Amino acid sequence: MQDVPRIAMGNVAPGVTKQVLIGPAEKVPTFVMRRFILKPGAATPWHKHDWEHEICVIQGRGLAVGQKGKKQLRRGSVVFVPPREMHQFKNAGRTTFSMLCLVPCRGEM
Repeated sequence: MQDVPRIAMGNVAPGVTKQVLIGPAEKVPTFVMRRFILKPGAATPWHKHDWEHEICVIQGRGLAVGQKGKKQLRRGSVVFVPPREMHQFKNAGRTTFSMLCLVPCRGEM
């Protein structure tokens, strides 16, 4: 994963970078695998979209915030986000928080 380019999320999500691990370049037919890296204090925006996604935490401590509440996350935690559900992920620790995120191909355009 180290040699995969990191894309800074800029003004949308300061302190968050993304890596497309398996995606359009590999001509995948169905899903895209991405890695998100959140610096301490960083968060993804509060948002929703028309597709589901699955999350697996690979490093650090975080928080999944959804319409039904909050869930503490740590290495090995998994989260299912249904389509059209408002959600956000936050780094809740003092070190890097990293997670794998799987979405349909249309979610990575």
